[in-house]
This record gives sequence, C-alpha cells and structure tokens, in this order.
Amino acid sequence: MGASRDPLEAVLVAVPVVVLACGVAAALMRRLGQTAVVGEILVGILLGPSLLGWLWPAGSRWLLPGEVLPYLGVLGNLGLLVFMFLVGLELDPGLLRGRGRAVAVVSQACVWIPLGLGSLLALAMYGVLAPEGVGRAEFVLFVAVAMSVTAFPVLARILKDQGLYGTPVGALAMACAAVADVVAWCLLALVVAMAQPRASGGAGAGGGGGGAGWGIAGMGVLAGVFLAGMWWGVRPLLAWGVKRWASEGEPGAGMVVGLCSGLCLSAYATNAMGVHALFGAFVFGAVVPRTEAVEAAAERMRAFAVPVLLPLFFVGSGLKTDVGLLGSGAAWLWAVAVLAVAVAGKWGGGAGAALLAGQPVRDAVTLGALMNCRGVTELVVLNVGLGLGVIGPELFTALVLMALVTTAVTGPVVRALRGRGREGAGGDGAAAPVGLRR
Repeated sequence: MGASRDPLEAVLVAVPVVVLACGVAAALMRRLGQTAVVGEILVGILLGPSLLGWLWPAGSRWLLPGEVLPYLGVLGNLGLLVFMFLVGLELDPGLLRGRGRAVAVVSQACVWIPLGLGSLLALAMYGVLAPEGVGRAEFVLFVAVAMSVTAFPVLARILKDQGLYGTPVGALAMACAAVADVVAWCLLALVVAMAQPRASGGAGAGGGGGGAGWGIAGMGVLAGVFLAGMWWGVRPLLAWGVKRWASEGEPGAGMVVGLCSGLCLSAYATNAMGVHALFGAFVFGAVVPRTEAVEAAAERMRAFAVPVLLPLFFVGSGLKTDVGLLGSGAAWLWAVAVLAVAVAGKWGGGAGAALLAGQPVRDAVTLGALMNCRGVTELVVLNVGLGLGVIGPELFTALVLMALVTTAVTGPVVRALRGRGREGAGGDGAAAPVGLRR
C-alpha cells in the first residue's frame, strides 16, 4: 500500500507528524534545561531505523516511505538554508574587538588540536570504517573536520539560556566559535573539492555537483572572488537598497521575498563553484545590513522555517542513523573513541588554550565546554560527508551520537560551572537574537 501512495499525500502526513513530534520534544528538552536541538536530533533518530523502523517496520514505511524522502529532504534543506542565513545575520564582527589575542589563541587551538587528534583517530579507522574507494587523505581530513566543528547557533542559544550572552566569557566564546567555524567550513570545502570527482551526485542542500571540474585551486579562487564580491559589491548595494526601500514605507512581504531570493541565489553560486550551498546562505546573511526592516523580515522567515522546515532536516539525518549498526563490541569501542577524541580535542584544547591566553581557570574550563558543543552544524557536516560517500553509515551513526552527547552535556556542565545565577545583562526576560531562538 505504501509504494502506491501519492507523494503529496505522504508529505501531508509526514510533515505534521514530524513537526509536532519535534515541537513536543523541544519543549520537553527546554523543561529539562536543554536546547531544542537536542530534542529534534532525538526525534530524528527515534523515527528512523534505530527505534521505529526496528519496532514497527511497516509503520515506519507508511509514515516515511522511500518515495517521500526526497521531498522532505528538499524542504528540510530549504529550512537549513534559511537557518544559516539567520546565523550569518546575527554574526557580530564586533565580538573580535579588544580580544584579538585570546580569540586567535583559543579559536585556532579549537580547530587544530581537534584536527590533529581527529587525524590520528581517522588513520586508525581508515582500514576498518572507510567506504571502499575513498582515498585516505579525504577520509582523514573529513573526520578531522568533523571533530573541529562548533555549533555557533546552538552555542548562542546556550549562552542566552545561561545568562552569559554579552558577558566577557560569552563574547569570547562567540568570537572563537565564529572564527573556528569559518576555518572548519573552508576545510570542509576542501574535502568536497577532493571528493566530488569521485562522487556520483550531490549531498543534501547543495552537493556542489558543478565543482568537479574546477579542481581545488580553481574552487579556492572562485570562493575568494565570491567573498570579495559579496563584501565590497553586494553589501553596499544591499545597504543602499534597504535604506531606500525602508524610506518608501513599510517593506512588509517584499523584504521577505528579497531576502529569500538573495539567500537562494547566494547558495546557488557557492554550490555551483563546488562549495556547499549553506556557505553562500551564511555569507549572504553576514553582508545584509541589520536594520529594523531586515530584522522584522528575518523574524517572519524564522517563524516558519525554523519550527516547520528545519525539523525535516533532523528526520533526514535520523533516517540515516542506525544504532543497530553499532551492534558489535568493536563498533561501540570506535564510537567511544570518537566521543573521547572529540571531547579531548575541543574541551581540553579550548580550556588549555584559554589558560595560556591568560583567562581565569573557571572561565577557561567554561570556554572549553562551550566550544565542545556541536549541534546542528555537526549534522550538516556529517550529511555532506555521507552524501559524498566519504564516510559510511556506521561511522556516520557514531559521529551523530557524538554530536548528540556533546550538545546535551554543554548546558548542564556550564550551569554547574557558573552556578544558577544569571550573569548576563540580558537576564531571563531578554529576547534571543532573531536567528537563534532555538
């Protein structure tokens, strides 16, 4: 019966089930002191082969039949593009002012120490977990990049929840995460360029099928031209256009249409040059001027894309996550090793670097714990790697579990380190940034 269903009918069933389940899980996680993304990742895993597909295969196939998954994937990736645009919109370069030395030391340590440890682990895993035909260099580099990611948007949400948003340690964490993630995205683009000549198709929200012929050097040149054009060309043009538009009255829906069009075209441009489409959406958000009209339009985009479309991305990740693949003792040992290396590289490396940069011990340990948060950004990276065939389902599952655990422990650990008192200026009543209310 499931194979003959109209795809539209299947989508109309799957979307409300997924969205409602993620909404309930997010609310429950918030009551437990967690961020919404933890509940959404859990729902995605539970609706996949790890639980529903194991307990009730027929029900799983009816709810999420194979023919409907591409449609859900497109919708989820559109939500992801909007989300990354919102993250770029909230990126504040002012966080770097006056903290240059600490930001440089901590951010680079939080990239290169996990990269080094992850590379050593990947070399040990290559003969066991690497898919057939994958080169050693691209496998090792991808695993290393997966270890070095910090979830910038989830980190902002945790800082807001803990009253640390705008405090010295919070501002330092945001600045370090921003710098570290820019480096990680550049390295991921390198992996994509290395893997695409061998890959047969795209990966999620922009597999970058057009980048195969350019080569790594050509892709780097194109990415540089894109960044320069966005910063010195598109940014002033947007500032002029937004100012003129706002002066002519309430922009309303027109501003939403303009922003959606801009982020899609920017995502298309980076996808065509071989860089992930999400990078284009993020850069477009970073160059858009922050006016009241833009923030109002961004809030309207967030109100639909984040609670409705983005959960579909988590379900797509959950359907690729099968805890049953870790059935053997050796597989679980690899999963534990992944978690241990991830925590040692990010938390240990970040805390050690912060101490060397002159931070107090409590701030240094807190900063390391915050940098260890991975969340949705890690899932984006992992889906790119799985879509390109750089990693297989078994390692994908181990890395998803690592992302879930490191994200889930961040809030409670920071709360224990800082105490329950609110330290930030925002307090309970302050609104979170428009792109980060997760």
